[in-house]
Amino acid sequence: MLDFTQDRQPVHTRHIFIEKNNVEGSFSDQFQCVRAICTWTDLIPFFSKKWMCGCNRFISSSTHNTCIDSIFVYLFKFYYLRLKNYNDPIYGFISIPTPFISTIIQEPVFQRLRRIQQMGLSHYVFNGATHHRFAHALGAMHLMRKTLDILLTKGTPISDSEREAAMIAILLHDLGHGPFSHALEGILTDNVSHEYWSLSLMKMLNEKHSGKLSLAIQMFEGRYKRSFFNQLISSQLDMDRLDYLKRDSFYSGVTEGNISTDRIIAMLRVHQDKLVVEEKGLYSIEKFLLARRMMYWSVYLHKTSYVAEEVLKRIILRAKEMLQQGETIRASADLLYFLSTSRSSEPKVEMKHYAAIDDVDVWSMIKAGVTHQDSVFSNLCEMVLSRRLPKIEVSNESFSSEFLDKQKNIAMTDLGLSPQEISYFVFDGKMKNMAYNLEQSPIILIDKNGVTKELLAGSDESNLKMLTKAVTKYYCCYPK
Repeated sequence: MLDFTQDRQPVHTRHIFIEKNNVEGSFSDQFQCVRAICTWTDLIPFFSKKWMCGCNRFISSSTHNTCIDSIFVYLFKFYYLRLKNYNDPIYGFISIPTPFISTIIQEPVFQRLRRIQQMGLSHYVFNGATHHRFAHALGAMHLMRKTLDILLTKGTPISDSEREAAMIAILLHDLGHGPFSHALEGILTDNVSHEYWSLSLMKMLNEKHSGKLSLAIQMFEGRYKRSFFNQLISSQLDMDRLDYLKRDSFYSGVTEGNISTDRIIAMLRVHQDKLVVEEKGLYSIEKFLLARRMMYWSVYLHKTSYVAEEVLKRIILRAKEMLQQGETIRASADLLYFLSTSRSSEPKVEMKHYAAIDDVDVWSMIKAGVTHQDSVFSNLCEMVLSRRLPKIEVSNESFSSEFLDKQKNIAMTDLGLSPQEISYFVFDGKMKNMAYNLEQSPIILIDKNGVTKELLAGSDESNLKMLTKAVTKYYCCYPK
């Protein structure tokens, strides 16, 4: 029996537990590293008296080496891994599974996501919708971890490297989002999608970390031989959608978007390296698709937040136009880089500036723009800053040219604007919503006999018919 009465201070253990980010590799490699240089007595300071008594009883009925290894495993997991937690209001504590993932999270380019709104200007309508991409990325990683655990229990072989790579890929899937997320996507960067920037930033991190993200990049791009990993990252039933629906529903207070992620994940399986859903989970999938449709019309395409984001886009467009004409605006150097026409063709220069811009840069420009001498720019900035938004009308049919001309004439008279300037204040367009796209990779059901079928074939047609239909609505905005 081991003697717990020794008053010995730890020599190596404390240093290892404190400097945990310096130890890399798989869990087994890390454990063996600690186990090789630590002795039993090095762990005594971590024990309470009550816990030590329990260990004495455990040791008396176990072999010496087995006991010590078991306790080392427990303590190593608890102190080395479990302490890396993020308290999430949706899922509770989200633990970071590996030291390398923790290292990725601490990268400045990932911490930048704390300063990018998840839902653009939706908080102008839903007061609580002020969460950021950082929390969404962690939530998606958490769901990926749970899904992989479920798939493992159902007999799908997944190696430690595949597991870590999949979690890294979903963690970084939104890394390329710019200020206000989708609200300004393509406006700042000339129609370049956030997926392009995400991949570029992942490659930058991969180069920095000596190729440790290579497998994650393969999964993200869909080049990995086991296609279900890419389906978990980007598909019509992926961890991204599962998290943002539940998260955005929670923060906006719109209960129609609340879905049972646990139920959906429990119904997932892998069949011939493809992600499928057990047939008994059919109605959970229908609920998920219906929730997505409701969230788009109720939240994401809400007319007030939509017009606010349209005005925000026109602020950026006006700033670009002013800079082309030789005028000056007050903005950060990184934001001015994308607003100007003198951008570099070197990818590293582009990435350096893009990785530095966030919502703060745009808000600073807007606040300074309120007092700008250009009346168009200052009025647009005042609209967004003070939530003095234009009126928006939504219809199932497009607005007539006569109606638009009438509103333009009224606005030009009231605001003293030229025909070229009026397009910033009177404009129309359309918004489109489709919960389930038949042209994309379909959701596959599998029955207890292993027979697969497409989602529509296994569902009551009436239930999903409306979800597969693309609904288009038209809008017109003009000053009140």
